[in-house]
Amino acid sequence: MVMLVSAFVVAVLTEVVIEREIIILGVVVTTTVPLLNSYLKRKEENKYLNPNLDLVAPILGIAALVVAALDAGGPPGLAIARTLVGAIFLGVVSDAMLLGHWYLVQPGLARAPLLELVRLIGIIWPFELAVLLYPTGMLSVINGSIDDGYGGLLGWFWLACTLTTIVLVFVTRAALKERQYSAVMAATGLLYLAILTGFGMDLVARATLA
Repeated sequence: MVMLVSAFVVAVLTEVVIEREIIILGVVVTTTVPLLNSYLKRKEENKYLNPNLDLVAPILGIAALVVAALDAGGPPGLAIARTLVGAIFLGVVSDAMLLGHWYLVQPGLARAPLLELVRLIGIIWPFELAVLLYPTGMLSVINGSIDDGYGGLLGWFWLACTLTTIVLVFVTRAALKERQYSAVMAATGLLYLAILTGFGMDLVARATLA
């Protein structure tokens, strides 16, 4: 919710897209309602939380991403694909890193959810790579067809981030196979690196191709 409000403030201070901003406010409301509902019922013995309430915010979020993608320009289909796939990719990487930190304070948790998120990063990574390479994409930056303004440095930096991200996924999965608690600590550190390289993979490409 804090990130949503921050995104709204940044949008208002920079470039307002009225449809996007209205949807963002809708997402804020639809995330606040389930949160308050859960808080108010936290002491009830037979509490029932309607899971359908949690579906409204993601649906509105997708709509906001589509509007933002169309406003960004370029071929509509490619812009939407890059925005949606990028949001999923960065969301999974961020969730994995945050969940890893939860394990540090509650070491008795089962590792299955964390392993699932790491596996999802590996599944989504090829799709993120594909939409960023699709013409006109990062291949044009690497081969010099598009000038990145730094003599090709950004293209190679993007390539390093891209390859490092998937390597970190495999290394993290290997670390989580170990039974010791220190394995979770190592995995969390690796995911911290993955969130940096993952954001580099997505944001450097967007900045260069903008």
